[in-house]
Formats: sequence, C-alpha cells, structure tokens
Amino acid sequence: MADAVPVRCPACLRENGYATPVFPCACGNPVVPPLDLTSPPKELTHRTWSDSWVAVRCAACGRDSEWPHPELGCGSCGTVALIPVHPPEPAAGGDVRTPPRAGASPGRPAAPTGPGAGPASVPAPEHGAGDDWPGDGPESAPGDGAEDGPGHSALDPAVPRPAFRPATIRTARDAVVTAALYLRWLGFQDVRQPDGRPIPSAAVDLRAPGLVAQVDPTTAPAGLRAVECVWLNGLTACATSVYFSLAGYTQDARARADDLGIPLFVMDLTGMPQPVNDPADDLVGMGA
Repeated sequence: MADAVPVRCPACLRENGYATPVFPCACGNPVVPPLDLTSPPKELTHRTWSDSWVAVRCAACGRDSEWPHPELGCGSCGTVALIPVHPPEPAAGGDVRTPPRAGASPGRPAAPTGPGAGPASVPAPEHGAGDDWPGDGPESAPGDGAEDGPGHSALDPAVPRPAFRPATIRTARDAVVTAALYLRWLGFQDVRQPDGRPIPSAAVDLRAPGLVAQVDPTTAPAGLRAVECVWLNGLTACATSVYFSLAGYTQDARARADDLGIPLFVMDLTGMPQPVNDPADDLVGMGA
C-alpha cells in the first residue's frame, strides 16, 4: 500500500486518510492508480459496472489495464465516494492506448451480458476467492489467522496480528468470501459458509461461535431494517452482530448501529474492509 493521503468526504466534508491500492501488472511490476486529488470525490449512490473500473498504465511496460476504481468509505458518515483518477496520457502519435478487451486484462473479467446479468454472473477471479472458502482445504487462506508456528496463533496476544491481505472483489461471492476471511483475521474461528452461490440482490448470513454477520453485496446502501435484523439475530444467538456492505449505509442505519453497538464495515473493490463506526474500530483494535 502507498502512503495515506487526505481525501475529503463529499457528504460530510470530513477528511479521511486513504492509502492508494497497489495492483500487480501482467509484467510483474506494481501498478498504482494516479489519484487526481485536485478534483473532488464523487458520492457513489448507484454502482454501475463501468464506473467500478478505471484504466491505469503500467510505468514499466506501458500496458493499459483496467483495475477497481479507487473508493473511499467515510469513517464519519459511512458515505462511499469514488476518487478521481488521471486518465492515461496519449501515446506517441496522439492516440490513447486502448485498454485490453474485457476478459483479456489480468485486472478485470469479462462484463456480464444478457437479461438479468449481474455481479454473480461474472467468472470468479484467478486469485481463487470466488472458488474456495477459508478452511475448505488443508492450507489456510492469506490473512485468515492461520498458525504462525507450533503453539502460536497469528491472533495470539503474544504474537502481533499480521496485516490483512485483501483480494479483489468482482462478484457477490467474492464479497462474502472476503468478509469471511476478514472475520477469521479478527479472530472468529469456524466461520460457516452459506449453501450455494450468493444472490446479488440479497444479503448473505455468516455464522461462527459467538458471531452473526451479514454481508450485503448489493449496490444500494444498507438501511435501518437491515441493521436491526442482524442485531435481532445476534441477540437471539447471544452473539456479536457485524455488518459488511459494499455500498455503505443510510444515515438512519448508521445512527441505529451506533445506538446498538453494531460494528459496521464497508468494502471497496480492492477487498479491504474499512470500519465506519466506533464499535467497528473497537472490534478491529481488540479482535474477537
């Protein structure tokens, strides 16, 4: 990750620290989207496929690839905003280099087509998050709290917690897998996967001992009812309630979550969950 830069939320005008994500080019060199900090961020009220990606040129090989558009989840009001990015400069001869066709780029799968196509119809990414759940195989996934050595867990108080390793989110299933990995990184064990593939229009339930979590992969901010439902589910199970959303939260949902002490997280397409309220900050600081 690059050094954090201040980015002002377009809704509440609070400055948030934002670390520009680093992506791997096909040539093996890192690619960093060039943020345009002179232009104001744009509040994301409706997510579209085209707005979710941005063309970035590799400084080493000159390849133009498409990667997830930088997004900021405001830590004050929960607003999700798109951060402007400088477009690739015209190549010699005055022509702008055309990004690889969908499906040819290492950073973006083919766009869904046909009636009813949505995020869940996109092929799973090569990193495997869309195929395997944490704990499905003999090897633990990156950043999931696997043991670092005999008798020591990565979440043992005597051993510093390793940095969470995000994986790019391209499908609804990717969002659910990322949330499961993040919960394991926080210290929750035996996070259970739902049966079947997540439906893009519905939140997905995740369970673990002492935990009830909801993952909302839709393009609309999570509302008051969704937050209250996960709280009731946690109350019934005598468990901690946690909510993950790709599109942020409404003001009513934020206020209710603060009153009930429910940790809220937003996930951008780079796969890095960000806490958006005090209970979430406390959970990240203390772990499960």
